[in-house]
Amino acid sequence: MWAMTQWTQDTLVDGEDREAAGAGRLSGLFERLAVGKTDALEEIYAACADEVHGLALWRTGSAHDAADVVQEVFVRLAAGRARLGKVRNPLAYIRRMTHSVSIDLFRKRARRREEPLEACRFVEATGDSPERRVDAERASKLLAALPAAQREVLFLRHFTGCSFAEIGRITGVPTFTAASRYRLGTRRLRQLLGVES
Repeated sequence: MWAMTQWTQDTLVDGEDREAAGAGRLSGLFERLAVGKTDALEEIYAACADEVHGLALWRTGSAHDAADVVQEVFVRLAAGRARLGKVRNPLAYIRRMTHSVSIDLFRKRARRREEPLEACRFVEATGDSPERRVDAERASKLLAALPAAQREVLFLRHFTGCSFAEIGRITGVPTFTAASRYRLGTRRLRQLLGVES
C-alpha cells in the first residue's frame, strides 16, 4: 500500500515539476525568439503544435482549417517576436492566439466547409479495437452536435487541464461564462447519450 501511495505522490509531484519546467522552458524560448534567435521558433513549434492543432480542431471542426490555424499562429509568433519577451505565460498566450485565429478563420470562411462537421474526428481511437473505433466515431458525432464554444471549453478543460479562469482568459469571456458553457456542453452530451432527460 505504501509503495503505491508513494508512487502516486511521486508521479503527481513529477508531473507538476515537468509542467513547471515546461513553462519555464517555453518562457526562455519566447525570450530567445524576442531577441532574434529564430531557431527558438522551431522548439516552440515542437512543444506546442499538437496542442494548437487540437484546440483549433475542436474550435473549427475541420482538420484542414486546424492546419491553417497552426500555420497562422506560428507565422504571427514569428512576425510579432519583438513583444514575446514580455509575455508572462507563454502557453496561455499561444492558447489565446489559437482561439483568436480560429475564430478569424471561421468568420473568413463564412461557414464554408470542405467536409461536413459530422465527419470531423474530434476523438481518435487508439489501437486496433473495432469497438474503440465505433465509440470514437460516436463521440465525435456527439461532439459535432455541440456549439463550437461549448466544444472548445470541453477541450480546454479535459484535454489541456485548464481551470475555468484560464478558459475565460483564453476565450475572452468571464469565468462564470466559461463554467456555464462547460455545464451546458456536458449536460447536452448526457442528453445525447440518453443518460439524462
